[in-house]
Amino acid sequence: MMKLAVLAAVAGSAAGFAPTTTIKATTALSAKSQALPFLESPPNCEGYVGNVGFDPFRFSDFAPVDFLREAELKHGRICMMAWLGWVSVDCGLRVLPVPEALEGVTAATAHDASVEQGGLSQMFLWFSLLEIIDGIAIQQMLEGSGRQPGDFGLDGGLLRGKSDAYIEEMKLKEITHCRLAMLAFSGVVTQAVLTQGPFPYV
Repeated sequence: MMKLAVLAAVAGSAAGFAPTTTIKATTALSAKSQALPFLESPPNCEGYVGNVGFDPFRFSDFAPVDFLREAELKHGRICMMAWLGWVSVDCGLRVLPVPEALEGVTAATAHDASVEQGGLSQMFLWFSLLEIIDGIAIQQMLEGSGRQPGDFGLDGGLLRGKSDAYIEEMKLKEITHCRLAMLAFSGVVTQAVLTQGPFPYV
């Protein structure tokens, strides 16, 4: 009995060093990313306007791409407005009447002053309400409502009756500007803080 147990243990441990015959699911011609040619293009992003295969961390493998596109559009739209607002403040534009607590602020110092003055608390309240509404729309989209990412029906009828090719072109322009705006806002904030100067922060 002892010899049988030793023989079984040796056979079992030897199996750990035996060559395996695993089958790896690969495609014959894996498409390469246009943005990062040394990586494979993320397959779940195919068919989306503006897709250049940029997903180095492969978020699209475990998160719905509609959700990711919604987030990309939202952040891009906010950054387009944020860049314009940041530069406008440093160029002297003000919405009258200016509260006394915000007199003489720059875009870089406006945050802390607005927190003390109370204006940002109101903005936080209204933005929270918008996020709740947006969350409902996103949930319905992910459940198959047919809503396109980022579509709130606020085009003012400008796309009504337009061809699919024209709509695709407008979507590409928007996502391109969104991506540029995210980089531009990061840049303008960094440059403004480093130089402590007015626009153009040189």
